[in-house]
Amino acid sequence: MKKSFVSLFAMSLALGPVSLSAEENSTDYDAVKEVGKQVERIRAHNDGPQGLNAVITYSYTAGFKAREMSDVGILRGRTVLVKDNIETEEFPTTAGSLALKYNFTRRDAPLIANMREAGGVVLGKANLSEWANIRSNSSTSGWSAVGGLTRNPHAIDRNSCGSSSGSGAAVAAGFAWGAIGTETNGSITCPAAINGVVGFKPSVGIVSRTHVVPISSTQDTAGPMTKTVYDAALLLTAIAGEDSADNATKDAVRVSDYTAGLSDYSLQGVRIGVMRKQVGDNDAVEEVFETALADLKAAGAVIIEIEHDVNTDMFGNSFTVLLYELREEMGKYLESIPAIGGGPGETDSDVAPRSLADLIAFNKANADVEMRWFDQGLFQAAELTTDREAYEKARETAVRIAGEETLDALMAQHNVTFLVAPTRGPAWMSDLVLGDQFNGSIGFGSPAAIAGYPHLTVPMGEVERLPVGISFFGTKWADHDVLKVGAAYERARSAQLPTPSFKRWSPEG
Repeated sequence: MKKSFVSLFAMSLALGPVSLSAEENSTDYDAVKEVGKQVERIRAHNDGPQGLNAVITYSYTAGFKAREMSDVGILRGRTVLVKDNIETEEFPTTAGSLALKYNFTRRDAPLIANMREAGGVVLGKANLSEWANIRSNSSTSGWSAVGGLTRNPHAIDRNSCGSSSGSGAAVAAGFAWGAIGTETNGSITCPAAINGVVGFKPSVGIVSRTHVVPISSTQDTAGPMTKTVYDAALLLTAIAGEDSADNATKDAVRVSDYTAGLSDYSLQGVRIGVMRKQVGDNDAVEEVFETALADLKAAGAVIIEIEHDVNTDMFGNSFTVLLYELREEMGKYLESIPAIGGGPGETDSDVAPRSLADLIAFNKANADVEMRWFDQGLFQAAELTTDREAYEKARETAVRIAGEETLDALMAQHNVTFLVAPTRGPAWMSDLVLGDQFNGSIGFGSPAAIAGYPHLTVPMGEVERLPVGISFFGTKWADHDVLKVGAAYERARSAQLPTPSFKRWSPEG
């Protein structure tokens, strides 16, 4: 599906600059000029044997569109890459699978319609872990049959994490102003941290999930991935909104402008709880994290040490929820898509899969491509998870433990407004044969994912030139406050951040 397009660089320069005031962003942003540079970077670093494979396809009219939108809304022509499980009218939505290779729905997801109304430009589709990494326990994050293996721009032999791997790698590489990812459990925050960018998983319900290839109605959400917290807040403002087709959005507590107050939020006296046991067992990550805590203290924050053993019952119950909802929600989504015509030389018959069982059959029939590297064990388990009473009990238990009994209880007990921990360790080596090999001792993202609470990751430094991030957590609907504290940390940060090398990692640098 990758396309080669003529360069937009000369065309964009010819169209002239469009500058934004400092009030509209922390720095002036010339949308028209930047789109040419972005396309040049995609052409230089995305394709080929050493390319990032972060972008599946992109638009050759983006420069014209950026100029057309340069005076529209809050985004003013800024370009956004969209994870390829979110529908946009001009591109197919594949979820990385050949089963949806020709899935031209000609629909915009409501979050995309909101973004366009705010002046955003869809630059293209970002690669992802196929089916948002829910097909197999032995997968390699960042791989899809449609897009190949996404590579980390800081070290191309290292993983970009998943499932919003292409979104994170693309922003780090400067392929677009921002990107939209989706998360069920870690799929925005992990790739953001490992690629050295900001990622924000909103409270579930802030952003619509309609026309987004689903996993879980309980945990799924889309969210922004950008270079700065301000930009993440700006993009969130653009995509957020109520949707009559998504019940989770109806009672959400939103603010009209998530950038408001970010620039002058003070950490003075703000009580922040450190999840000490979730710092993990990597000494280098802990050292970077301690520098981040020192920066927070220097800016006036009150740091409270918290020793907490996670109630692991939430994990098994959440797993049951994901399997049950995957079968149910995937079937609903597949039933909603228009007929998928065949490819070139094929008949234009209705060849769309309409159920999870259809996807399982497709993968078996195309096992040489789809299952060369890993199986579909989770799909098969989901197809057999049909006990609704057990599901409802598991959902109540998982959400209660993660939210009320963990996040809410910790913040109340220790009288803190936010919790912090490292997001993940540095990127591991990509290995299609053996699958992912990340350090599971680092991070505290699962409670926020399972409960549907906000989670922000901000770059905090590097380990051997590989980015690592710090995570900020708040109560449900405290999204604006979490963005404020992240922006304040960003200003206070003393660590130097690594820049992408587009090379393999080596001890010599």
